[in-house]
Amino acid sequence: MRKIVFLGPVVIGMALAFLTACKSDSPSEIVGYKTTMKVPSVFNAGKIARGEVIHANFVVENTGDQPLVLSDVSGSCSCTVADWSKEPIPPGEKGFVKADVKTESFSEGPVTRSVTILSNTTPPSTKVVVEATIIK
Repeated sequence: MRKIVFLGPVVIGMALAFLTACKSDSPSEIVGYKTTMKVPSVFNAGKIARGEVIHANFVVENTGDQPLVLSDVSGSCSCTVADWSKEPIPPGEKGFVKADVKTESFSEGPVTRSVTILSNTTPPSTKVVVEATIIK
């Protein structure tokens, strides 16, 4: 009986620790404040030969009164590799989001790939688009 009484709190404690570790905090919950940003919604690369890499650059401006933290940037597929300003962007300053899209597996014609920016803004997720027309 003593073992059951002792194991009960241990099992409950482990379950609570697991649930707490799995909680998904938004970037604003992690840094403790929210701000605003301005970023172009579309990067049009024009006509690109199949096999070339599209180098999309987005300027991100902090339009709020708190530092802007870009916590993660991800592409919509494995053909898109993203890079971004890792340091907080002060109010009124600008940072960057870069997306390189590999086109070797694309067919001719229009192509669109999205990039999702997670930050301490409301809403915490902002989607931008890279578009191009693939030619021979």
